[in-house]
Amino acid sequence: MSTAIQKQSLPDMGSANLAMEYEAVRQQTVALCSQLTAEDMMVQSLPEGSPTKWHLAHTTWFFETFVLREFSGSYHPVHPEFRALFNSYYNSVGVPPAKNLRANFSRPLLTEVFSYREQVDSAIVNLLAKNRNTALAERIILGMHHEQQHQELLLTDIKHALLTNPLRVVYGAGSKAKFAASRSLDWLAHPGGLIEIGYAGDGFCYDNEQSRHSEFLLPFQLADRLVTCREYLEFMQEGGYQRPELWLSAGWDAVCKHGWQAPLYWEMKASGEWAVATLGGIFSLAEPETLAAPVTHISYFEAEAYARWAGKRLPTEAEWEAVAASQPVQGNLLETGNLHPIASAHGNFQFFGDVWEWTNSAYLPYPGYRPAPGAIGEYNGKFMSGQMVLRGGSCATSSSHIRATYRNFFPPETRWQFSGIRLADFI
Repeated sequence: MSTAIQKQSLPDMGSANLAMEYEAVRQQTVALCSQLTAEDMMVQSLPEGSPTKWHLAHTTWFFETFVLREFSGSYHPVHPEFRALFNSYYNSVGVPPAKNLRANFSRPLLTEVFSYREQVDSAIVNLLAKNRNTALAERIILGMHHEQQHQELLLTDIKHALLTNPLRVVYGAGSKAKFAASRSLDWLAHPGGLIEIGYAGDGFCYDNEQSRHSEFLLPFQLADRLVTCREYLEFMQEGGYQRPELWLSAGWDAVCKHGWQAPLYWEMKASGEWAVATLGGIFSLAEPETLAAPVTHISYFEAEAYARWAGKRLPTEAEWEAVAASQPVQGNLLETGNLHPIASAHGNFQFFGDVWEWTNSAYLPYPGYRPAPGAIGEYNGKFMSGQMVLRGGSCATSSSHIRATYRNFFPPETRWQFSGIRLADFI
């Protein structure tokens, strides 16, 4: 099976190509699994992650539960127990299994999971051929974006599974990042004042991107590229992980609890040099091209400590959106096939792709926010506590899935995602 990643743009709700776009998204997930064995797809190497096999089944469960069960009166579920088995956190649907037990489910077999996908896909395409109302189209488009989120999670979860294996399994030669030379850091100034953030338009967005509202900003500036491995290594060499004064209290607790000394997937070689493990292999940080790539797989706490050490700060999500909204949605995204961040070329400000950028904003509802009714309303709103906002997408994010208003969120200790740093400062 080809592992090529095809660029795609999701259709408007009335598009006659909705079924074709649905199949393209679903096939993309399967293509990401083509270099994995059945054994690989059973591994759950961290409690917050999931096995690849579960991602394949859960995304199918979403379409079966929220599309076929609701819009097709004649649909018969593939297996009645799947409704509970592959539920994630939708308590309105039923009681889901404990997340840390997902690797325990050796049954159904992987072949049965793929068969489950095929049966649901056939039913969705048949439903679209007979019923093209707006509510159905909206729900399928939501499901496609949900699947694209899981494509990214699939890659970050399998990266952790493969790279914590002592055999250091390489995902695929095609994922070797195309490193480039470094460039100096400059600043993008913004006058501040009253701005508007949040989604405004007729296309797809998640409910947490609304309502569009006003924010007042003081004059500020954002770095015109991401923080590199070279710059982060300087922070480490100056004792960044040994200086409690640089860290938030909870951050220092995390450093001590987990023994952090470097970003996730950095390792000290016998030669005394650092190297970084990627989906495409292990690269020495003694190489200038590797040092020029954005640092990734760091927590909010590490990003905040680095910014404090550098005499700067992290941007708020409003500041980030105020600048990024005028930038083209392009960059080192999933379609490049790099599956690792790369250095910024001149004119590329890296607002989209490479790494999710930690902001200094807690994940909270916008003014006027209203979650969707029913179980779908559990999608975003229930997580608005104890999490920080990230912006911009990563090298594992589909280009059709990201926009300037997109709000990702994770707990501040999270490191297994492609997350990194953009500096900010007041003017």
